[in-house]
Amino acid sequence: MTTLEANFDGLVGPTHNYAGLSFGNVASQNNEKSVANPRAAAQQGLRKMKRLADLGFAQGVLPPQERPSMRLLRELGFGGKDAEAIARAAKDAPELLAAASSASAMWTANAATVSPSADTPNRRVHFTPANLCSKLHRAIEHESTRRTLSTVFADPSHFVVHEALPGTPALGDEGAANHTRFSAQYGERGVEFFVYGRSEYRRGPEPKRFPARQTFEASRAIAQRHGLTDAGTVFAQQNPDVIDAGVFHNDVIAVGNRSTLFCHERAFVDQKAVYDELRTKLAAHDAPFHVIEVPEARVSVADAVSSYLFNSQLLSRADGTQILVVPQECRENPHVAIYLDELVASSGPVDEVLVFDLRESMKNGGGPACLRLRVVLSEEERAATAPGVWMNDALFTRLDGWIERHYRDRLAPQDLTDPALLVESRTALDELTQILGLGSLYDFQR
Repeated sequence: MTTLEANFDGLVGPTHNYAGLSFGNVASQNNEKSVANPRAAAQQGLRKMKRLADLGFAQGVLPPQERPSMRLLRELGFGGKDAEAIARAAKDAPELLAAASSASAMWTANAATVSPSADTPNRRVHFTPANLCSKLHRAIEHESTRRTLSTVFADPSHFVVHEALPGTPALGDEGAANHTRFSAQYGERGVEFFVYGRSEYRRGPEPKRFPARQTFEASRAIAQRHGLTDAGTVFAQQNPDVIDAGVFHNDVIAVGNRSTLFCHERAFVDQKAVYDELRTKLAAHDAPFHVIEVPEARVSVADAVSSYLFNSQLLSRADGTQILVVPQECRENPHVAIYLDELVASSGPVDEVLVFDLRESMKNGGGPACLRLRVVLSEEERAATAPGVWMNDALFTRLDGWIERHYRDRLAPQDLTDPALLVESRTALDELTQILGLGSLYDFQR
């Protein structure tokens, strides 16, 4: 039976804006209060999905969450009709309105951590939605994320969708952005690689400038919850110095696929020991392990952060060749561009580089890898997912037209105070659930 890795990308929501809410995310902070283009953002992401589907990759779509979140505003004491609550929040606490209006759920790399059925004792695919408790605008996502995942992956004979971990700093969980799985083949038992920024109880090194968002305790809890064995897991700590340089998630400094790890030489604490453990545990599964380590002398951490070289998608074609999906910024950075040309010319594990314009997402600190959630699926498991979420020509055409009809091409910070934005968003999402065949997904539909 064929097993593949599917990528589920998040559609960018109608309230895509630059509020600078994510301390530690350099791009997010640098573009704070600038004018966004939600229509272009959604179309850029949609075109990436379509191109990869055309190349033969399994590509799914996950819907955006309802924003602004009226639930959050009401929990924070803003009463009255929707328009009145928005007006009060805009006047008294604009930062809370900005948090309630964030479209950050578009970055589905933070949606959940996923363990495929080959690794779990009950031979089901396990999902744990990320609590994202380090940021208010993201901490409100996990309940809706669980509802979406439970709808797309509804068959309990194939899928287990857990609750998020408790939202406490000791269990700070940022999802698949800090998780990679290695294996010889997707359908074979593999080794799951959990990367954390700090430990609540073990202590040890921590960044000094920016917060470490993922804890060891959260990573360990997810591995235990999914039933993973010690032989099938490796835990590694991010280098705290690179977190302070803007590497707020591991997927800003490393990406893996099958038996290949592509990372910067400063990615991890005790990097050689990390490689050795991965190599040893993969060898026990008769799986090779290849490292492409990028030296600081070739590409600095600063260049890696500004170009998002490692926030790329490393994908395997059916014939075993690998492509690296990178943002346009990688071609605009001379050090990164030269390195990528030499990487492909070297006849190593990467055979081709595909470049995408994701400017709107990049300005908020999210590249190709941020936009996708990887889910390894057998043929039977894929058949058990919601059929309307798989990208094809017909779905692309419908979604492209939907974006054109419902999305603004300009959204400034002051536009978040417009109550019409909520009506526009709900109208769009109500139609979207029909296009994707997901039923009554949102609070306002229930």
